[in-house]
Amino acid sequence: MVLVLGTLLVTVSVVLLALALREEPDQRGVARSLALIEATSTAPAALVAEADPPFRERTLDPLLDRSRTLGRRLAGRDAPERIRRRLDLAGNPPGWTVDRVLTWTVLGALTGLGAGALAGLVLGVAFPVLLVLAVGGTVAGFYAPGLLLYQRAYDRAEQVSRALPDAIDLLTISVEAGLGFDAAVQQVAQNTTGPLADELARMLREMQLGQGRAGALRGLAARSTVPELRAFVGAMVQADSLGIPVAQVLRVQSSEIRVKRRQRAEERAQQVPVKMTVPLIFCILPCLFLVVLGPAVLSIMDAF
Repeated sequence: MVLVLGTLLVTVSVVLLALALREEPDQRGVARSLALIEATSTAPAALVAEADPPFRERTLDPLLDRSRTLGRRLAGRDAPERIRRRLDLAGNPPGWTVDRVLTWTVLGALTGLGAGALAGLVLGVAFPVLLVLAVGGTVAGFYAPGLLLYQRAYDRAEQVSRALPDAIDLLTISVEAGLGFDAAVQQVAQNTTGPLADELARMLREMQLGQGRAGALRGLAARSTVPELRAFVGAMVQADSLGIPVAQVLRVQSSEIRVKRRQRAEERAQQVPVKMTVPLIFCILPCLFLVVLGPAVLSIMDAF
């Protein structure tokens, strides 16, 4: 009986070993890896790209999509319209879209949170201070794209305000020389540079696409916050609707804008003494007192 059982166990072991080793040598683990490497190296580039997408498609694009969705939820339903308005005021910078601004808002908040927490850990501050730094970094990162857009829109408005008097003078001279209003605007757009020239060129393109002159002028005023430009557009729209000679309106507008430019310069000149008070008190006067009274203080200390 023992001999029969031993023989049976040996037979079963041999059968199981044969079943385990029945696979072909080419199908083993190392052979399969080599075959996969060879197939990948000889496969077309399109198949390789589909089988192994780049890091951006695997990680960055899903992260950006989730950030964009979260930004839309946090900003509210009217956020796209507000951001599009800010982009128009900033001149629609290249690469700036509504989706990108929303994405950068969320990423900026996450970056500010990490930077604030890291700064607190490096400085070794207490937990309340660490929490304040983290919250402050989050808020600063969240509002950073909006502040950057606001600054670009402000700089653009300043450039338009400085270039407007010269542009209207050139427009007046062109109209008085015999050109039509549209041709005069084209001359100003071609012979000048800057945001105002870009806006005038855009207005001409809108008129060429079939939009009326009054609508194109109102669009020009809507894309800017400069009061002088809005007043000029209102006067031109009224002159176009009432049939008033354009040259006369341009001459009056040119004179008024020159006066407003001089008044704005005088206003800023009057603000200079007030703005100089703070650096004068905290920066210049202490240094002056140190230079003037320093030797006297040293002499008094030596005497006593």
